[in-house]
Amino acid sequence: MPRLLGVDIPSNRPTVVALTYLYGVGSKAARVLCHDAGIDPHARARDLREDELARLATLLDKDYVVEGQLRRQRNQNIIRLRDIACYRGLRHRRGLPVRGQRTRTNARTRKGPKKTVAGKKGVKDLR
Repeated sequence: MPRLLGVDIPSNRPTVVALTYLYGVGSKAARVLCHDAGIDPHARARDLREDELARLATLLDKDYVVEGQLRRQRNQNIIRLRDIACYRGLRHRRGLPVRGQRTRTNARTRKGPKKTVAGKKGVKDLR
């Protein structure tokens, strides 16, 4: 398995697909990387030579924010929003949808499993 930026990329996949296993590299960026590094995008990742892997690593370091650095940057942005107490920060703090989705129904991904609240009992007529 070839190793790139501390991540094992799958060796049995085409290089373009294998590069998308890196956090922060999508299909478009993978195609651009292959083109800039002069690598056949359809060749299997196991067929990459050491110099090709080194070229990919230098391009990724120079032009892209990926893996741990990108995760850190995202988390710092969320922490900043929380600290300045803007609307988006408050939504992050409460664990609710941030981008304006409805919460009366749905939103289970952000809110977690249902927490059942006991309903009111019907008032009985005493006669």
